[in-house]
Amino acid sequence: MPRVVSWRKLRFRFDWTLTIAAAVCLSLGLLNLWSAVRERQFNLFAQQLSWIAGGALLFLAVASFDYRIISRIGYVLYAIGIVLLVSVLVHGKVVSGSRRWFDLGAFHLQPSELMKVLTIIALAKYIHDTPSLDGRTLRHILVPLFLAGLPVLLVAAQPDLGTALIIGLISATVVIIARLRGKTLAGIVVAGALAIAPLWEYALHDYQRNRVLAFINPALDPATAWQPRQAMNAVGSGRFIGKGFLQGTQIRLRSLPALWTDFPFAVWAEEWGFIGCVAVLIAYGLLVLWVLKIGREARDRFGITVCVGVASMIFWQVAVNIGMVTGVLPVVGVTLPLISYGGSSALTVMLALGLVMNVSVRRFAY
Repeated sequence: MPRVVSWRKLRFRFDWTLTIAAAVCLSLGLLNLWSAVRERQFNLFAQQLSWIAGGALLFLAVASFDYRIISRIGYVLYAIGIVLLVSVLVHGKVVSGSRRWFDLGAFHLQPSELMKVLTIIALAKYIHDTPSLDGRTLRHILVPLFLAGLPVLLVAAQPDLGTALIIGLISATVVIIARLRGKTLAGIVVAGALAIAPLWEYALHDYQRNRVLAFINPALDPATAWQPRQAMNAVGSGRFIGKGFLQGTQIRLRSLPALWTDFPFAVWAEEWGFIGCVAVLIAYGLLVLWVLKIGREARDRFGITVCVGVASMIFWQVAVNIGMVTGVLPVVGVTLPLISYGGSSALTVMLALGLVMNVSVRRFAY
């Protein structure tokens, strides 16, 4: 029977590699945040510490419950997430024209962040419950497409294009590894390509289209292109070894907005240079690869799919965030996992890693 693992058993089965890899990323994030906020908004650093402490407790709590319990109520958890997304569109707090948060006083809850994990859980339950096939056709992935498409549409309506994109990329990664037939995959790719034009015309807001156009040709809209240009200047100015800790001029001169949420990598690159950037990428790479290793050793398809989903969540967020900071991708407002400031982001990643720890703890239990 599924059960809660005692703290004593959890201690002996604890995956220290996973924990240390996550702790390294968190430590780099705190170091970076201290540099970004110490001169004018020190309270943000204290808040991030409290969220990390809460995330650590959430990590341990989720790891202690048998993930088969979570699997059984996977669709219920998903439904709760959908209700929260609908509710935030009606009752959420409006910030800069977007309705994404519930105002809970000292804490603002962003349901779209939580929905990343809940979508992974729902997809994992579906794949676990359906028979293993030599190749899934379009008929077999209609339910996963619905499970992924509904939150993507609701999040995009907030509007939050970045988070909607991440949920879509996570879902696509999970579906592709679920033995998808080549013809089915090709058909989905073609359908997606055909959908680009109507989505551009009718689904995107004017400011979102302006960001993409400014990315393609900065001269069309210098005001929109200014923010990513400042980020690229910060990254380039770090050169090989960086300017040194607390020595970043973009931070001191306040030339870079949102430097602790969307653009922390620019802060890091300016102060630690190419060597520091490589160190961050290695830390993320080790974390993602270890999560995939745990998935490979999982005892059922739910555990495997959860690990693949969490690994893809971290990978895609890192790729998109660093891509927009370095000018490879347009700015879409995606946080850097465990490094960006933000309670919802930190708690969501810690929750996801708690699920992975859950799978790791029980991979030899049954």
